[in-house]
Amino acid sequence: MKPAGLMGQDSTVFAGMPRASELVGRVAVFELQAASVHFGPPNRAVRALSEVSLRIKPGERVALVGANGCGKSTLLRLLHGLTAPTAGLVHSAPDKRQAMLFQKPHLMRLSVQANIALGLWLRGTPWAKAKDLALVALGRVGLVALAGRNARALSGGQQQRVAMARAWALEPQVLLLDEPTASLDPHAKREVEALIEEFAHQSRDVTLVFASHNLGQVKRLASRVIYLEQGHVLADLPVNDFFSGPLLQQQYPAAHLFVKGELV
Repeated sequence: MKPAGLMGQDSTVFAGMPRASELVGRVAVFELQAASVHFGPPNRAVRALSEVSLRIKPGERVALVGANGCGKSTLLRLLHGLTAPTAGLVHSAPDKRQAMLFQKPHLMRLSVQANIALGLWLRGTPWAKAKDLALVALGRVGLVALAGRNARALSGGQQQRVAMARAWALEPQVLLLDEPTASLDPHAKREVEALIEEFAHQSRDVTLVFASHNLGQVKRLASRVIYLEQGHVLADLPVNDFFSGPLLQQQYPAAHLFVKGELV
């Protein structure tokens, strides 16, 4: 079993009546058609996502925003294949390598270097080469000096940088992030955000999908913003339009209130 957050996913995830082959627009990295996720027994099900339809193309940088419990994390897990849809269809491009970062990185009680090398080894890279590639990845995040340290003994910001190095080592074309800077101090937030931006700009085809409560971060990193409320997508706009007061207020009043800070 691959450790959560270490690996990408290269397959199509689907559930419900239609088959993935029925989807059109194969250029999309992700395509959802009326995808819903419910938790619990049918008579008392919690509707985490309700009939979400969207397409994400290569190279897009998509921010998921909304109040706590609106469905951002569930949507990310659905895209990555960690959660199956209760109904509808989810297609992920099989030729796009994925990696996912969580708010609290899932690191093993191993050295920093071994935490990164393990993901490569699980994908078939010989262990000696995996260790060398891990050092290269650590160099990108400025943590080579900590390669031999126990990963769980690092600070929160350092652990998130290790998680970024682990993702980089796998060379994903799609990076999913669930509030990656939410629990960090201001200095660590800036460091991790800079690494995310560097990752997103390393290629025109790199796709970034991230959940964030930090609207300043959304403005800096995103090209598109999806606003969720109670499991529904209520707004899906280019980032400049999302932060345009009159347009948002007229067409998407709930999202406008959220941006103003009146919905938390």
